[in-house]
Amino acid sequence: MSAITKEIGGANNGGKRVIPATKASKWYPAEDLPVPKKARKTPRPAVLRSSITPGAILIILAGRFRGKRVVLLKVLDDGTLLVSGPFKVNGVPLRRVNARYVIATSTIVPVESVDVSKFTSAYFAHEKKAKKEGEAEFFGDDKKEKKTISESRVADQKTVDAALLAEIKKVPVLKAYLASSFSLKKGDRPHLMKF
Repeated sequence: MSAITKEIGGANNGGKRVIPATKASKWYPAEDLPVPKKARKTPRPAVLRSSITPGAILIILAGRFRGKRVVLLKVLDDGTLLVSGPFKVNGVPLRRVNARYVIATSTIVPVESVDVSKFTSAYFAHEKKAKKEGEAEFFGDDKKEKKTISESRVADQKTVDAALLAEIKKVPVLKAYLASSFSLKKGDRPHLMKF
């Protein structure tokens, strides 16, 4: 705590006094305030399975596109996987997927010709909208606006799809394989399957 030295005048109380720079608060909490616990764990980057490599065809297990087969384009800096259907083949756009929710197959598509350098985790960040405060919004009378996709995203999807489809067409039956969705039937044993 910093202190200030002041000169005090007068015959009886002359001299120097050391006064704290900030006054002590008159208010103090009746109970002790909780102190956050110090975490000893340091975040470590996720270690991906050896089967998850750029170009590998993955099966999505959860979410809106579960059961779809997608092509892995690259691993993003935050540990998520950048995948694409391609959109023309099975309707899966460029999106991020957690590595826990995919099965890697042994099929690999060469993706060196696909330029994915502009795609980072910041590219997929949500835009914050200003909250509207009004009577209509409070009572729920407002009509929900339809979500629109920006022109730049559509253009990016088309460029990636064009390069990816050129590689897919080189392999026979691969386009039909990507278009079909994965499912299990009664009696199937996933732990014995080779993907």
